[in-house]
Amino acid sequence: MALPIKQREACRFDAVSLGEVMLRLDPGEGRIRTTRQFQAWEGGGEYNVTRGLRKCFGQRTAVVSGFVDNEIGHLIEDCIMQGGVCTDYLVWRNDDGMGRTVRNGLNFTERGFGIRGAVGNPDRGNTAASQLKPGDIDWDAIFGEAGARWFHTGGIFAALSETTAALTIEAVSAAKRHGAIVSYDLNYRPSLWKSIGGIDKAREVNREIAKHVDVMIGNEEDFTASLGFEVEGVDEAISEIETGAFKRMIETAVAEFPNFKVAATTLRRVITATKNDWSAILWHDGQFYDSRKYPELEILDRVGGGDSFASGLAFGFLEFNDPQQAVEYGAAHGALASTTPGDTSMATRKEVEKVIAGGGARVVR
Repeated sequence: MALPIKQREACRFDAVSLGEVMLRLDPGEGRIRTTRQFQAWEGGGEYNVTRGLRKCFGQRTAVVSGFVDNEIGHLIEDCIMQGGVCTDYLVWRNDDGMGRTVRNGLNFTERGFGIRGAVGNPDRGNTAASQLKPGDIDWDAIFGEAGARWFHTGGIFAALSETTAALTIEAVSAAKRHGAIVSYDLNYRPSLWKSIGGIDKAREVNREIAKHVDVMIGNEEDFTASLGFEVEGVDEAISEIETGAFKRMIETAVAEFPNFKVAATTLRRVITATKNDWSAILWHDGQFYDSRKYPELEILDRVGGGDSFASGLAFGFLEFNDPQQAVEYGAAHGALASTTPGDTSMATRKEVEKVIAGGGARVVR
């Protein structure tokens, strides 16, 4: 009933992530098309997990990514440094002066409200991170010499280019070789896979990566589109926060990939952009674990909620090595992250544990 996690004392890092980190430009309560000012944040699906582990849960984390050596690249680096995540493994590319050959990624994101859904408008063509390729990263130095207990990456980074797909496979293989727990968030994005082979390429790449994954995270669309698993009734079940069909999908997946030690997902029913029913479910060692339910959760900014679920889940295993704790920390952390702006969590461990324990929203003095 436990994962084979390395001892903390044996590793420099509790967790390392691989992914693109973009500069998020946020119009606040306004809209991208009409605003005259943006607030700048950093964010990226894979990075957000290690950032949450560091800032909320006090874990030692690092990110592997790529940037252009210019003012925008160093602004994103500064945001990462303020988040406490180690930047030793960033790959820097020379600036060509125009962004013709390499640039830093931007992500224009509006939060949505009521019947108006959130909108993400990324501008990430030819980015430094998307040009990372096998051989660029010394994985033996990260997982062998420094040591890491947990490695996290995901389907967003794998979809950025042919080379990032290959690099992701190289990374998860190296992590497993050195005994790190590998978690992977399928995070299927049709727009990203479109230019490099579409859904067929997504399945080819993700099924190869899946052979090396211990902890697989994804919703019903992710498991269907990225891995090719289809179970009747899943779409309808998830929309109503009914889990029977999703459980059948997980059972189908772990039968084909017996290396999966954990499979997990958040369960959301979207009432409006600012009100969702929220909970989570986790499979481990033949048993399902349900989190506390958060009905009609009021949301300020939903972007990054799933990443904060993943970081809470990882913390539950790193700290307690317990599946029930993992799904509870994940669900509570994801819920709290949805109440603050930006991709990354602003929650504290005390707040997460208060929510797990059923604490209310009375003023804290």
